[in-house]
Amino acid sequence: MYVPTWQGLTPTVFFQSGSMTARPFPLSAAHCTYFYRARNAIYHLFRALSLKPDQPVLVPAFHHGNEVRAIRAAGASIRFYPILRNLEPDLEALTKLCRAGARVLFVIHYLGFPQPMKELTALCRQYDMLLIEDCALALFSEADGQPLGSFADYSVYCLYKTLPVPNGGLLVQNHQVLTELSNLELTPCGFLATAGPGLQLMLERLRSRSNGLGETLSALKRSVGRVGSALGVERIPVGDIGFDLSRVNTSMSPWCHRLVQSCDVAGIRERRRSNFLRLRRALAHHATLLCTELEAGVCPLFFPILVPNKRAAAEALWQCGIGAVEFWNEGDSEATGEAFPDTQFLRDHVLELPIHQDVTAEQVDYMADQVRSLKLHL
Repeated sequence: MYVPTWQGLTPTVFFQSGSMTARPFPLSAAHCTYFYRARNAIYHLFRALSLKPDQPVLVPAFHHGNEVRAIRAAGASIRFYPILRNLEPDLEALTKLCRAGARVLFVIHYLGFPQPMKELTALCRQYDMLLIEDCALALFSEADGQPLGSFADYSVYCLYKTLPVPNGGLLVQNHQVLTELSNLELTPCGFLATAGPGLQLMLERLRSRSNGLGETLSALKRSVGRVGSALGVERIPVGDIGFDLSRVNTSMSPWCHRLVQSCDVAGIRERRRSNFLRLRRALAHHATLLCTELEAGVCPLFFPILVPNKRAAAEALWQCGIGAVEFWNEGDSEATGEAFPDTQFLRDHVLELPIHQDVTAEQVDYMADQVRSLKLHL
């Protein structure tokens, strides 16, 4: 059996008309700018904020790295605050940093689960800081009935982590709308930058339903890709590590706009939650779970478990056809070591299992069987 890491794309979506139902936040937000990648949105936001050297940005020590590169490329200075093993900030340490002086609090919602927004918004009010929510992993999640990303002055989303689209990052301005951002002139991405990843999404969807045929076609696509690379065909990656300043003005493709409008958001939420709960029941006594509760409104990105050796566990699951994810093995050098022990623990031991909208109940049960047989307890 094959369980892909990410949701796939079905060809029938191109024959569907746009959804007639009201679009949820953030797609319905008044001030939206669509980029090719979310890190480009972060860069342009901090460029527009024009922070001074003595106006640092507070960033969680547990981060991907691309967001940090984007903030620094925009000229802002950074101070890191600790994240505990429950994926929430050390509020005492964060309060001390706020008191020492900062202009922006940058918050990351991990794996679809909300940060303690009541406490964080109160800190920003008390110390007169801007609040920015990084919702790259938390599209369509809510906290206390309010969409994540709507608490902050500005919020950023990565659409292709939740939706079956080849590219797409979204910047939302909730307060203090900046003219520089609203008037950005972006360059449309080329056809191949969308067509190649789009085809890959279709092949992954096919392979999850018919592994043999899907793998054969995927191998053929890889061969064609190697020929394209040899001929110098230009591509713009989306899931890579790094920050390319030459690509920051690239916008999301019109094709992706159409795909976003045709997505069944309510169905996506429901399937992800159902898969999460089914896997939680199956692994309750057979794995060390990181997130044991699924509160109302949470749209989970993955199902996280704690394992003794993340690389070995991931490789074992890959051998079983399961697209396990090693998220964030490394971070910024200033956010590692003895000063951030819980962050290092998370980087060393958190492994994610796919529970996206294309994963069937049979595939969920298969993943549970493999995790149990491999004995992946921490």
